[in-house]
Amino acid sequence: MQYAFRRYHDTTPARYARRVRLDRAHRDLLDGDPAAGDTVAAIAARWGFVDAKRFATDYRAAYGQPPSHTLRS
Repeated sequence: MQYAFRRYHDTTPARYARRVRLDRAHRDLLDGDPAAGDTVAAIAARWGFVDAKRFATDYRAAYGQPPSHTLRS
């Protein structure tokens, strides 16, 4: 099953799931409001990212900016 998944999606199931979680965190950062108390850490944790540095590194690699910039825009 894992082989078929990799053939179809060109990635492993774990990497696919991580990318989906990153995309959802990105959406929440875009919709977030720091004035209402939304934080990068809370949004990252909501999507299962427990290491803030790792989340920020992966986020910057995917979106070209730190998550804090997305939240503030």
